[in-house]
Amino acid sequence: MCPADQAPRITGILETVLYVADIERAERFYRDVMGLTQVGKEAGRHVFFRVGSGVLLLFRAEETRRSGSLPPHGADGEIHVCFTTSPAEFELWKIRIRQHGIAILQEAEWPRGRSFYFRDPDGNLLELADADIWPPEDR
Repeated sequence: MCPADQAPRITGILETVLYVADIERAERFYRDVMGLTQVGKEAGRHVFFRVGSGVLLLFRAEETRRSGSLPPHGADGEIHVCFTTSPAEFELWKIRIRQHGIAILQEAEWPRGRSFYFRDPDGNLLELADADIWPPEDR
């Protein structure tokens, strides 16, 4: 039994959701530009990509706002997601993003690393950062 003043441990984030208007366009971007591996798809509704130990879920927003097997959900506006890469590949990612005609909006230096920001085709703010940007987990 868990004491009322102490929450059980959460071990990670399994899924991250981005809502998109054009699922096919988003699928091409995350597969062809970001290089992610697709692990699931329902045509016209959603597509799922493996990202490390988690999964990025891309939902067509108008489809998820309807009742179904899950509670209705969605988001309006620009969402922010940060992906990680190794410090050795950081500059290669900047080159790749620019080669695809995508503007790098801003670069940042942090105490433990660096990152840069750009947008996906739906306007979501994406960040790519050194994997060590946050302090290691206390164990």
